[in-house]
Amino acid sequence: MGRILRAEAGVGVVWPGGEDTLGLPPANGHGDVSEALRDAPAAPAGPGWPRAPPAAGAGITGGGASFAFLPAPELRARRRCELLVAGAVAVPGHPSMATQLFEGKEHAAVYQKYRFAPGEELQQTILTYLREKRANPAELVVDVGCGSGQGTRFLAEHFKKVVGTDISEAQIQEARDAPSPPNISYLVCPAEELPFEDASVDLLASFTAAHWFDIEKFMREANRVVKPGGCVIISTYTRDMSLRYGNCSEKLTEVFREAWDLLLKYMHSRVKHVLEDYKEIFEAMPFPDKKRITNIFDKIPMTVAGVIGYLESVSPYQAFMKSDPKAAKSFLPETEKRMLETMGVSSRETPVEFWVRHVCVLACKGQ
Repeated sequence: MGRILRAEAGVGVVWPGGEDTLGLPPANGHGDVSEALRDAPAAPAGPGWPRAPPAAGAGITGGGASFAFLPAPELRARRRCELLVAGAVAVPGHPSMATQLFEGKEHAAVYQKYRFAPGEELQQTILTYLREKRANPAELVVDVGCGSGQGTRFLAEHFKKVVGTDISEAQIQEARDAPSPPNISYLVCPAEELPFEDASVDLLASFTAAHWFDIEKFMREANRVVKPGGCVIISTYTRDMSLRYGNCSEKLTEVFREAWDLLLKYMHSRVKHVLEDYKEIFEAMPFPDKKRITNIFDKIPMTVAGVIGYLESVSPYQAFMKSDPKAAKSFLPETEKRMLETMGVSSRETPVEFWVRHVCVLACKGQ
């Protein structure tokens, strides 16, 4: 449960453990501070705390945990935002598999290092759609399931305020640690319980994450928070990937796909949404004005080391590590060796073209 250390002008911090210092019982045992902070008096700042409240959306790291500050309207949101920090309890009824697969600090670091941002073609598909819908300029954009912030940083290049949310504290910490523009803030919270008021979000986006959500609950939440005339963008890259290098591209792609086929044996059932090109997610979208594009191809500049790092970052590899650590540890160097031999090179820093097919669901809420 959470303890409110400080509340001032609608700004608050949640610390794991202990009682609510304002004398307010944590709601549902999970430290719901939204209502508590509405008119809460300020608590004296302890050592190391800023004397003035930080700007809304700012973050502080200290004591082994991270703290996110929410503006008063978000704290007053009718739904609870759970700021999950070290020692916090899980959200009841929320799918925990995504957290289990992506919560480790080492995995989050690999994810940050090797996961690629949305490619140029996907970016242009999204921006063109938003121009058609006259969704620019958007005041508030939310990237749900943001991971370590690759998609969030893309959005921040085009919109005034971007908030990245994720259920994994380790992923959010990686996102906060990465160089980011000042118009980004990050929160740890479930995709199914977003800390935003009704009809307050101009654009709700999600990159390669929606298959981990409780789709029905997430769509209800999207319908709640998106403004009339606002948009939802949900994309993923698919398993339709290929590698290009000189005259050995076909053989190199074969090596890569054989590696993927092995990993897919450890695939979680939710990845079926990716294999089905987000068809079920598209059908669940509550807005009639919607479309699904399945043929967006992007060239991602990579190296052999980057390809191997990408394989290490995917959820089936993490499941492989849990199931058979010895085989999993040898899998990556063996795959790298096969790639280098196929290419006829010795350096793992040799550049390759990594081609990927994206699927994108685009929708606009009626006025």
